[in-house]
Amino acid sequence: MKRRSLVVALSLSVFAAPFARAVEAPPPPQPGLPEIDEAALSRALAEAGALAPLKAVIVAQNGRIIAERGYRGHTTRDSTNIKSASKSIVSALVGIAIDRGLLQGVDQPIAPILKSDLPANPDPRLARVTIGHLLSMQAGLDRMSGSNYGRWVSSSNWVRTALAAPFVDEPGGAMLYSTASTHLLSAILTKVGRKPTLMLAREWLAPLEDFRIGAWERDPQGIYLGGNQMAMSARSLLAFGELYRNGGRTPQGRQIVPEEWVHQSWQSRTNSRFSNDGYGYGWFERAIGGRRVHFAWGYGGQMLYIVPELELTVVMTSQENAPSARSGYRDDLHALLADIVGATQS
Repeated sequence: MKRRSLVVALSLSVFAAPFARAVEAPPPPQPGLPEIDEAALSRALAEAGALAPLKAVIVAQNGRIIAERGYRGHTTRDSTNIKSASKSIVSALVGIAIDRGLLQGVDQPIAPILKSDLPANPDPRLARVTIGHLLSMQAGLDRMSGSNYGRWVSSSNWVRTALAAPFVDEPGGAMLYSTASTHLLSAILTKVGRKPTLMLAREWLAPLEDFRIGAWERDPQGIYLGGNQMAMSARSLLAFGELYRNGGRTPQGRQIVPEEWVHQSWQSRTNSRFSNDGYGYGWFERAIGGRRVHFAWGYGGQMLYIVPELELTVVMTSQENAPSARSGYRDDLHALLADIVGATQS
């Protein structure tokens, strides 16, 4: 079966100066928050225009947008494929499902839930794989990302293909970054929630204003692809980031993701063998600009950064057709965040 491509309708905007300031002027800093060096922040965002793949940047502090820029005709309200940054959203849905009693917890084995899709003679280690292992990329199953991704999404049943993959490590072992892990979570959510994952996301995250998921690719069985091919605007990604920065609460104070789940998700449980960044439940962690940063990262440079010490949430969207890690572009985005952090600490 040929892979079905995700069609994302991008909003068209009249070309404007690539470094156009936000329509609304930044609000005055609140007492207790670091003052913003607006000149330094403006300079950093202007210099970021030299990064050819960059489409948009939003900087918010304590829930208020202090800078918002689009580049080369793009805007922060355009729909874009956020790629693997969507893994953090799948993680949030798992936390809500646990809170609602649809799942028992992170130590719950996945095999009984997905028993109809298990191989005829399953590896005994499948019985030891848990919800938490999928969230932290420690299932032990061979990766279905990188060189294996095309073969996996060309199969007739993505869930069964993922479960039939050979074990290359023990469950709970080293981090093996794999979109198949979050896709299995999407399949699990569909089963226990008795609704498609997109419908669950729209229902459970409905109280979060400005949060919208557009197009989202599905597998041959109709299960939404957990952890990739999701369309969302930078503004929508900001709303999701603010939810986590605020401990799972909406700006109006409604708790929709358990606060404890936010803490658990940001607790590093393993490390990427490529970058050595910490990884929790769908979130990376590293120090940037001298501050501890939690971030979601999607192919091409789709970034959602949260800097709790400074009450900062920063979104960056980019062209999604080229790698960001091997090219060094991801490091350029980290450096841009460091400049933003520096301007905030001034």
